[in-house]
Formats: sequence, structure tokens, C-alpha cells
Amino acid sequence: MGAATKFLFDVDFTATDGKPERQIITLAEHALRLAEAETAAHRRGYEDARTDAGIEAGRRMASALEAIAASLAEASAALKAIEARLECEAVEVAVAVARKLAPALVAGEPFAEISALASSCFRELIAAPHIAVRVNDDLYAAVREKLEAIARARGFEGRLVVLAEAEVAPGDCRIEWADGGINRDSAAADAAIGEAVARYVGARRGVVSANNAQEVSP
Repeated sequence: MGAATKFLFDVDFTATDGKPERQIITLAEHALRLAEAETAAHRRGYEDARTDAGIEAGRRMASALEAIAASLAEASAALKAIEARLECEAVEVAVAVARKLAPALVAGEPFAEISALASSCFRELIAAPHIAVRVNDDLYAAVREKLEAIARARGFEGRLVVLAEAEVAPGDCRIEWADGGINRDSAAADAAIGEAVARYVGARRGVVSANNAQEVSP
């Protein structure tokens, strides 16, 4: 057997041969650091969750606002269409009522419109040498006297000729002078009003239809 190796008590077993020493902490300090790490992790998780929740809430808010805007646009288009329809219907009803009332008013006061037109003409044509007024033959007798009275009241000194015409409607008249004339033709006026109303209503409805088509198109 070889000789037993002796313990060398002068050897320093704490030497690390240049390696860093391991740090040794107490159990209490370890528990404290662990708690701090857990708290920091919870805090980061909470902040991340709150950030994600804010992003999601913003996305939902934007989506809700877009839906509200689309609903408002649809409601606005619907209201415009309703307003246009009511406006057109109101115009049409007003014209229809006027057409029904006009004959009754003329029948009750057939001379009212003739008087107004003749008064204006006599005032403007005071120096004319003569004026001819054509009226409905059924009204001739009564209208002739009234027109003569109006002519005198307006200072017209020329010759006034009142003529009975079967084709002139009650309440209408034709006033003629040397270089001009003017008519009150209720049928022609009614036709012109009807045409104007039809153009207006058609244009109004056309504009609304075009606007609606633009709003619903992608």
C-alpha cells in the first residue's frame, strides 16, 4: 500500500479560483423579493389589461358612432322625402281646392274680376280715344252700366264700347284699345297654373329621388 495522504489544513477552501461568489440571502428576504416581483407582475398585467380594454372600448365607440351616423343619414333622407311629399301634396291640394272654389266665387260675384281689371285699365288709359270691353253675353246688361260708371269715376273721357261675346266665360273679359289689349281668361290661367304646378312638383320629387339614390349608393 502506498502511504496515506495527509490533510493539508493550510489549504484555503473558500477560494473561488476567480469565480464570483454566490450571493446567499435569508429566507425572509427571498419571500420579500418574491412578493415584490409578484406585485410588479400583477401591476404590469393590470396596466396591460387596462390598455387593451381602452383600445377595445375605443373601437366599440367608433363602431357605435359610425352606426349612429349611418342611422342619422338614413333618417335625414327619409325626413327629406317625407317633407317633399307633404310639400307636393299640399301644393296639389291647394290647387285642387282653388279650382273647386273659383267657379263658385265667380258665380257669386261675376263682375268682381272684371271690375278690378277694368279699373286698372281706365286709370292707365285715361287719354285713349276709345276702349272696347268684351264680356259674357249673359252679363252684358248689368256689366255695361257698371263699366260706364267705373270709366267716369276714373276720369276716362274717350269712347267706351261694351260688347257681348258668347265665347267669353262669366267673370272673364277682353279689354282692347288702339294699340294693345289685355285678357282675363280663367281657363288659360288655370292651364298655366296647372302646368307650373306639375313642373314644380315633378322637379321637387325628382331632386329628392336623385338625392336618395346618391345617399344609398356605395
